[in-house]
Amino acid sequence: MLFSGSMVAIITPFKDGRIDEDSFRKLIDWQISCGTDTIVVCGTTGEAATLTVTERERIVQIAVEEVSGRVPVMAGAGSNSTDDAIHLSHTLKKAGADGLLHVTPYYNKPTQEGLYQHFRAITEVIDLPVVLYNVPSRTGINMLAETSIRLSMIDSIVGVKEASGNMDQVREIVKNTPDEFGIYSGEDALNLKIYKAGGKGCISVTANIVPDKISTVWDKFIKGNIDEATEIQDYLQDLNDAMFLVTNPIPVKTSLALMGKCREEFRLPLTPMGDDERNQLESKLAKYNLT
Repeated sequence: MLFSGSMVAIITPFKDGRIDEDSFRKLIDWQISCGTDTIVVCGTTGEAATLTVTERERIVQIAVEEVSGRVPVMAGAGSNSTDDAIHLSHTLKKAGADGLLHVTPYYNKPTQEGLYQHFRAITEVIDLPVVLYNVPSRTGINMLAETSIRLSMIDSIVGVKEASGNMDQVREIVKNTPDEFGIYSGEDALNLKIYKAGGKGCISVTANIVPDKISTVWDKFIKGNIDEATEIQDYLQDLNDAMFLVTNPIPVKTSLALMGKCREEFRLPLTPMGDDERNQLESKLAKYNLT
């Protein structure tokens, strides 16, 4: 399986309004050294909504260059326009991505049939592995289990990042899809629960700041050391919660800035944390010896 284990939904560091290539390369190397199995760029945590197509292309190029074959690179290519999603997919494939992450179309609120036809249309013209991304809190639409199951029959659709928070939905997808189809946790608080339900890994926000620990939970789990995996998962819960004190990726990028790994710089409409939330975040980071 190309995509499995601990996968980081990596931030996009900025410097004076532009991609901070040096910081980005250092983050990638740090992730890989800590056991991260896949670098996922241009996702929600990577502030993809404010990146131009040219910037997304460059981010993939940088990631592919820096990774140098050590782990796969998955690139977010989603759009609420099917034609735009196809165009972006072509661009990121040419840039070197090993696979694509495609979010359910947002704002449009398509029907389940519309979701199926959207993803089917992309796979008909793009020859790369595709991971679907279901995150109703962001998109306003939940891709039902029956739709994910139907889409799993398309050869190039290799998995789904499930961030619905609905464990019954996760279990239904696992039960009714081929063994080689990957269900990936999209919520760090549910990582181990989804592994136990048959998931093949996570696409993690928290891995941005504790990649070694997120990776260890997976490694302990697949080796059958469930008690040890549970202990680490439980230990990380306060930190997982802290990453959502305000809208992702504001807390995680702020954390990395406090850790000296990037600038605390966002693109509007995202703004820095308020004092109260920032104080809470700093307290949590101190608890985990991250500052």
